[in-house]
Amino acid sequence: MSIEQGISNRIDQDKYFESKQWFQKLIQVDQYIGDVYSINYEFARVIIHDFFREKVGGIPSLSFLIASRIDPNKNDINFKKEDSSFILLRVMDAATLPQDKEAERIRVETAQRISGETEKHWDDPGTMDAKTKNLLGFAGIQCRIIGTFFLEENNQNGEAPLNLKFGCDISNYYPNRGLKVYKPNGEALEKIINYIDPSNTEELRKRYGSNAEQAKVKIGHVRYASTNRKYQNIDDIPVYIQPMDLLNQKSALFGMTRTGKSNTTKIIAKSVFELRNLKDNEGKDIRIGQIIFDPNGEYANENIQDNNSALKNVWKLLPNGVKDNEVITYGITRHPNDIDRNLMLLNFFEEENLQIGKEIIDNILSEDNTTYIKNFCQVSFEKPDINDMSALTRYNRRVFAYKSVLARAGFAIPKNQKPYIKRLFGEKILEALKESPSNNAYEYEEAAKIFENHSPSWEQLASAFETLDKFIRDKDSGYQDFEREYINKPGKSGERWADEDLKKIIGIFQYPNGTRKIGKAKEQHSADTKNDYAEDIYNHLKQGKLVIIDQSSGEPDLNKSSAARIMTKIFKENQKLFIAGKTNIPEILVYIEEAHNILPAGNDLDLSDIWVRTAKEGSKYHIGMVYATQEVSSIQKNILKNTSNWFISHLNNTDETKELCKYYDFVDFEPSIRRAQDKGFLRVKTLSNLFVIPVQVDKFKIKN
Repeated sequence: MSIEQGISNRIDQDKYFESKQWFQKLIQVDQYIGDVYSINYEFARVIIHDFFREKVGGIPSLSFLIASRIDPNKNDINFKKEDSSFILLRVMDAATLPQDKEAERIRVETAQRISGETEKHWDDPGTMDAKTKNLLGFAGIQCRIIGTFFLEENNQNGEAPLNLKFGCDISNYYPNRGLKVYKPNGEALEKIINYIDPSNTEELRKRYGSNAEQAKVKIGHVRYASTNRKYQNIDDIPVYIQPMDLLNQKSALFGMTRTGKSNTTKIIAKSVFELRNLKDNEGKDIRIGQIIFDPNGEYANENIQDNNSALKNVWKLLPNGVKDNEVITYGITRHPNDIDRNLMLLNFFEEENLQIGKEIIDNILSEDNTTYIKNFCQVSFEKPDINDMSALTRYNRRVFAYKSVLARAGFAIPKNQKPYIKRLFGEKILEALKESPSNNAYEYEEAAKIFENHSPSWEQLASAFETLDKFIRDKDSGYQDFEREYINKPGKSGERWADEDLKKIIGIFQYPNGTRKIGKAKEQHSADTKNDYAEDIYNHLKQGKLVIIDQSSGEPDLNKSSAARIMTKIFKENQKLFIAGKTNIPEILVYIEEAHNILPAGNDLDLSDIWVRTAKEGSKYHIGMVYATQEVSSIQKNILKNTSNWFISHLNNTDETKELCKYYDFVDFEPSIRRAQDKGFLRVKTLSNLFVIPVQVDKFKIKN
């Protein structure tokens, strides 16, 4: 025998031994429950017996089973043969056997014989002969075929250990061949539910370093049913998720209130936060920026509900427990137990903030279809060329009109903001105001006096602009004659004196509710600050920090607009880096609690919405999204279709569960999701897991 043949035989023997080890890991002979008697490409029917069912601790609905033709104790298992595989099954329901009618007749007759004898059951010893009782012990169960586990050599290195692979179907059809069926427990079950394809693991290593796969986090243990009795021997089988699955992806948490969504969100955020304990391929900490929009303040503040174990204290898990500003909280108002909180306020009067403040107002009023509000929202503040004096004068006139609206709406006026309107109103317009033939001539003359005063008060200026709006609209005021002369004057540009944007701004004064609506944004204004909080938040995220936005004290419109503005900032900044071909685009994960208040509705087809754009395009810009809400149907279809990770607790009606059934294999769990109301009982499907796992999620806590 040649040396090459000797090496080949040695490798084959090693592979036989390795195959045997794999089969013994996944097939536990003492967990045998029965045999497959009917199979197609979607379902398998299994015949079981009471003796084996009791021995393995029962067979709950939706539990996992393994079917195979291979005896795991054999020494010559050839992994290349088509039978050398494990078919993964999920128990769905009972299945009929040919003898079921006869068995039912016997049970009825026996029950009739002992009727009235409360100390006896029809299956007690002595009520029927042993052979009949044994035959009645057989039953059938219907199982869905989830897929096939098989062994495969490493393509790059034939001497490397075999890889366990999984395919989401079956490659062989066994219509006339037997398959033994086992209920996996212990090591086998843990291997099955936490299986990750080797190619996925390799991708993690390439992107995040050789220790990336070690980042997996335990979120709970396997739980098949609401009736979770201990004798099933699965309560200590851990379920892990890979935090890397959440990056650049969309993740959904659905379920009724108080069924574990927030607790799961905390566990996810904690697992991503702790990635900083690992190093990437360049030896740097894996730092992921996370931002949580917290409508109820449950992440930013300690509360009795979570035993005062608030997510904002996750910094205590860092080595030496050094906070070092790794968790940043923001809010509209201060909180007595959070002295380091940043206020999410902006100085709307500052020149550099004019457009930002205007966008905040526009977002708040975006759903107001009143014509004068829609007109106002169309105005933007882009400073013209400083050498174009005419355009600059018009711009400054608009700015002072806008600031007058803010002042009338109740925005606190900064001390350094004094109106100075010299040269904004020429002699001709002032003359037209003073000499108006209208019945409102006195008002117009008073407005002219205010405009003549180079430094009026903001209230005076607001009154003057309100009167100017009336003057422009009044057909008898003389404004039309003034404007006709202004347009036709030699050497002029031919433009109207009052541009459309100015009219749209001062048009707010026509209506009593106009400035009240603008005033909805004053909670986001501060006369004492100069920074843009959206810019600060993005910088925190770039540094890989956890940012919690406490929205519990804000109005719904205000919360929605501020969230959209922050999201727009994140999206555009990362988009800029991507377009510029940068490789250091920050990884950012966005959490949206009570998502139905922020995300577009299920029937909203506006694809330009920032949340929809993030759902569709965010992955390439390194932005992931985790959204939680009570109803699947409340989320826009485009977002649902781009969701990779799912965490589903109790939903109480068929409309929601039917919507959920459109995705992955949740159709198997529909009855269970609707019935089981246990807190923390979730069905989980992540990017790495190729099928849904039923999980009892651990309680979130931070060890002090």
